[in-house]
Amino acid sequence: MAFEHLSVLLEETIDSLNIRPDGIYVDGTLGGGGHASEVCRRLGDKGRLIGIDQDADAIQAAGARLAPFGEKVTIVRSNYEQIETVLKGLGIDRVDGIYLDLGVSSYQLDTAERGFTYREDDAPLDMRMDQRNTQTAADIVNTYSESDLYRIIRDYGEDRFAKNIAKHIVRRREEKPFETTGELNEVIKAAIPAKVRAVGGHPSKRTFQAIRIELNQELDVLERSIDRMIDLLNPGGRLSIITFHSLEDRMVKNSFRRNENPCTCPPGFPVCMCGKKSKGTVVTRKPILPSAEELEANRRSKSAKLRVFERSAE
Repeated sequence: MAFEHLSVLLEETIDSLNIRPDGIYVDGTLGGGGHASEVCRRLGDKGRLIGIDQDADAIQAAGARLAPFGEKVTIVRSNYEQIETVLKGLGIDRVDGIYLDLGVSSYQLDTAERGFTYREDDAPLDMRMDQRNTQTAADIVNTYSESDLYRIIRDYGEDRFAKNIAKHIVRRREEKPFETTGELNEVIKAAIPAKVRAVGGHPSKRTFQAIRIELNQELDVLERSIDRMIDLLNPGGRLSIITFHSLEDRMVKNSFRRNENPCTCPPGFPVCMCGKKSKGTVVTRKPILPSAEELEANRRSKSAKLRVFERSAE
């Protein structure tokens, strides 16, 4: 299957970066190169785009798509958490913009053997963003304790039936380990009341999301990376992040606010004594959402939110 993916909030993301023709920009979640190709079109001869992705299929697809831009583009297979190491390896200290699209690509969802989708019954329970990793979703489902399964389904899936789902998973795996998405679907369905299943969308959506986040350490990576990415920006440089669920969005919103106003002194203090200085400004007081036209053209953009932070002069 070709690596196809509709880039969400494409124009909004490009506009948010205030691209300079001679600037250096980092796409931390390169995917198929949709956002990156639009950035490259706005770069001059001295501009540069660094693309980072951990998915080998994405690297191959983006490499082909961005080939016409020649030496303007450098692609590195890594996790954006390693952005500082990647840039140092390229002799780059600061950049003019960084952006992330935290969604699972259409290719990953639609390629059954990757095991991301709950809409396929015979797919392996995989869900690895980086296939070099040895642990899969099946390992989590088959080895995590009931309490840990409950925790991740409750916290990462925000599923009110998390306790019952975890109990059903543990009971079922005592008979036979889980191997396919269909086997997990059956157990989740049995753990959720029929009247809820009838109106609440696919019953497995939240649990699959939770397992995927846990397996790929998505929230931990994001939390560890935001401050570091802001520190890598030149004055006036921007960090733009597209999120797809409330946990990510809340983390980005709170991190941006903390970097804008890091002071920890009590509100009544007349003068700041903690010495913590603002790193910049939150550009988006409210997140940028997809237009009605985009929502109609791409249903997967429904939950997307874009937030932007601008680095101040030092």
